Amino acid sequence: MKKELSHIDKEGRARMVDVGDKPVTVRTARAAGLVTMAPETMRLLIDREIPKGDVLSVARVAGIMAAKETSRLIPMCHPLAIENIKVDFEIEEEVPAVNIEAIVRVSGKTGVEMEALTAVSMAALTIYDMCKAVDKGMVISDIRLLEKHGGKSG
Repeated sequence: MKKELSHIDKEGRARMVDVGDKPVTVRTARAAGLVTMAPETMRLLIDREIPKGDVLSVARVAGIMAAKETSRLIPMCHPLAIENIKVDFEIEEEVPAVNIEAIVRVSGKTGVEMEALTAVSMAALTIYDMCKAVDKGMVISDIRLLEKHGGKSG
């Protein structure tokens, strides 16, 4: 038996999934990503000497803001009353890279995977934007969902 696609109707048109009959549950998602950079860029970032300012503070705010706006950015995402967003960074000087992790929580009828992934993506893009004047060779990679909880499959 062929499984129906949730975002396509019987005529093949894109649609938003109807979550009206789903129960409200606490749902969380955790996502991660990586920004690899030159050793000198990492030194400047750690010492807060990047000309555009405190990179990680700005990237944290960008990630939080992006998670809250996910439904405006991704066409079939439902707007959600997000209860908590946490964006954290781990510096890996030896690589050198910044590991990004976002955790998003909501009490709702649909999950927050896309919100967590959007938070990581925007934090990574902000790091790139703020450091690109000193390092045009940075690489954003490994953006992925690490875990999700709540709902039918979580």
